[in-house]
Amino acid sequence: MSVTVQIDSQRIESAAGATLFDLAKRMDVRIPTSCSGNGSCCECLVEIAEGAELLSDRAPEEVHLQGDFRLSCRATVEAGTGAICCQTPQRGAIQIEERGIRLPCLDEAPPLGPAVTRNGEQVLLDGGEIDRSTGPLHGLAVDLGTTTVAMRLVDLESGRIKASQSFENPQRFGGSDVLARVKFDTDHKGRLLRRTLAGYMSRAIESFGVPSGSIYEVVVVGNPVMRDLFFGLDVYPLGQMPYRSVTEHEFREGQRPGTHLAKCGKQSLLPIHPDGRVYALPLIGSHVGSDTTACLLATGLAREERTVAVMDIGTNTELVIGNRHKLQVASCPAGPAFEGGQIQCGMPALEGAIERVRLEPEQRLGVIGGGRPTGVCGSGLIDLLGELLRTGRINSAGRLADGSDRFCLDADNNVYLTEKDISQLAQAKAANVAGLHLLHQNYGIDFADLDLFYLAGGFARHIDVGHARRIGLIPDLPDERIVQVGNAALEGATLALLSVAAREEIDQLVRRIEHVELETFPEFFHCFAEGAQFVPFQTRATEPIV
Repeated sequence: MSVTVQIDSQRIESAAGATLFDLAKRMDVRIPTSCSGNGSCCECLVEIAEGAELLSDRAPEEVHLQGDFRLSCRATVEAGTGAICCQTPQRGAIQIEERGIRLPCLDEAPPLGPAVTRNGEQVLLDGGEIDRSTGPLHGLAVDLGTTTVAMRLVDLESGRIKASQSFENPQRFGGSDVLARVKFDTDHKGRLLRRTLAGYMSRAIESFGVPSGSIYEVVVVGNPVMRDLFFGLDVYPLGQMPYRSVTEHEFREGQRPGTHLAKCGKQSLLPIHPDGRVYALPLIGSHVGSDTTACLLATGLAREERTVAVMDIGTNTELVIGNRHKLQVASCPAGPAFEGGQIQCGMPALEGAIERVRLEPEQRLGVIGGGRPTGVCGSGLIDLLGELLRTGRINSAGRLADGSDRFCLDADNNVYLTEKDISQLAQAKAANVAGLHLLHQNYGIDFADLDLFYLAGGFARHIDVGHARRIGLIPDLPDERIVQVGNAALEGATLALLSVAAREEIDQLVRRIEHVELETFPEFFHCFAEGAQFVPFQTRATEPIV
């Protein structure tokens, strides 16, 4: 008797007694590990989609895992027949642009001036010698998202982006949102979340195919929890009121000059030059992190005279409004729904994800990679909601008109959207909408007063603006005032990697930003309830909140 085991897209027949880790090696599926499969590193994660009953019971090394996650080196095929289907945290998202965005506001951006320079054979970091080499000088820009990690390899001498890639954040076994990961890291000693992420980042770096010793600096951005977990800091304070990083507490008490972080290469757990540096941009406050700081850098708000808004959609959506004279920011715990999380057929923007949907006059689906659809990513979910609304298949409350509990999008491949999924998306949208209304009200302007509305986030460059307006995710502004900038956090990290002057500029800006705590406003829950409806934005004149 044998069991069919599928890991990612590879299949193999297995007798009883083989571990998933061993089978993966036989199929040439690479699963990260630091201990070669002896159970001590706890990094070789797989998520079981089918056939969990055909595997051995959880080993003691797996007691920390939640949901359907297993350690592949401890999950053994038991006797019997059937199929086991599992996947590694997925790699190779192709929705990253190889070339960086260029916005009109960046025409006067600081010139190329990285911290890593060359003087003959000397390689210098901040003017001090760290190596002697005639080889290339590389740097990495990294956006540590709660759901997705995006990376760029950059030539520090020319400023050219040489390669990009992304992968699902493997920390998902500790929970899908930041507060769940704060609790996990607090309850489980050993910095497992950090080590697992570093393992996947290391393999991504190795796949770029350049010598590890040629990477001299890494600039990291992320929300405060993701950033601090990566640097090995205690994230417990970020789970307690007033939700401040240890770096923010120390800065406020005068114990440090800012909230940026730095660590030498040999301490980073990454395969880079040991005397290189990993640098994290400063955070703004509470749960508004260095990814928002990078977003401000990418959109040029330190020099902006017009009144603009930035909406960086993600598991924790960040909102910004203002210009160089006055800036206010806030965060909204929207959850991972618009990144495919907590949606039954949801997935990141990987090969096989439906990214475009048209239902009438004839159904058309756009699939990343052009092959068989396996799920729906964020842009596809927005399209699908917009089309269901446009064609009368759902009402403004998200209920299906035919009385069923799901809409089948592709019967042959079992891809569908349930009413529960629609409810998850409605709640994610409601958090974003409530945040936008309250922040604009607090600033004292109406949406119509905006000169530009920047739509940022991992999938923001690919969403259909018409559908986003139809479902009420973004304000009902004319097309010429909406600018889709994609992953502005990664772009800002790239700019910071290539310019010390840009870092200094943004460090000064974040000290002047007003952080607005939306949850303290009594109007929040009313705005949230209104925002859960699938209707266009209601723009109305507002008075500042006192």
